[in-house]
Amino acid sequence: QVQLVESGGGLAQAGGSLRLSCEASGRTFRIDSMGWFRQGPGKEREFVAAITWSGGITYYASSVKGRFTISRDNAKNTLYLQMSSLKPEDTALYYCAKSRLVSIRTSPSEYDYWGQGTQVTVSS
Repeated sequence: QVQLVESGGGLAQAGGSLRLSCEASGRTFRIDSMGWFRQGPGKEREFVAAITWSGGITYYASSVKGRFTISRDNAKNTLYLQMSSLKPEDTALYYCAKSRLVSIRTSPSEYDYWGQGTQVTVSS
């Protein structure tokens, strides 16, 4: 079992920044890729960003590319999402997840462990 706990969400103004963290515990697999997803009010869960275990490969949704940065510290079993130039449409519940695979994946069905989510609200 793997436990994932997100933190760092909150209220930010448009144009501001937040950094989300996701701490993994339990039977962690350092070779697996990790990802961030989000789910806004009345919307389906959508892919935000993913990273391979080494951190050498990252991939972003077009809506956040250039504004968000995903990173990981395997020694601390922690995943990060640095969010800058926030927009009101970034408002959502943000989840971190562990992929079933080593390579980058964007579909929620290809992730087998999920955190409980942390709320991000961006005011205009």
